[in-house]
Amino acid sequence: QVQLMESGGGLVQAGGSLRLSCAASGSIFSINAMGWYRQAPGKQRELVAAISKGGRTRYRDSVKGRFTVSRNNANNTVDLQMTSLKPEDTAVYYCAAGRNSWPPIDYWGQGTQVTVSS
Repeated sequence: QVQLMESGGGLVQAGGSLRLSCAASGSIFSINAMGWYRQAPGKQRELVAAISKGGRTRYRDSVKGRFTVSRNNANNTVDLQMTSLKPEDTAVYYCAAGRNSWPPIDYWGQGTQVTVSS
């Protein structure tokens, strides 16, 4: 099985930056795509960004130009650099990984809270 551990969440003011990190462990040989989803109160979970093992990326329209997803295939980590944060970005952010799914939906972290104040 695969385990995912997020870190880096917290409280930041609007316009600020935050960097989330996710480390994968366990059966990491099975991992191809990795990425980030988020879920705000009263809303459905939505894809934020995803990246394939080869570097292909996908972003939600509302974060394009503000967020950057990156990965290190050697140590099986994926990061999300968030800049120009808005209150609308407030949510629980979940790390995800996939075997053959795109975007990744096979493995999930426990989530980390990101709160952006006005």
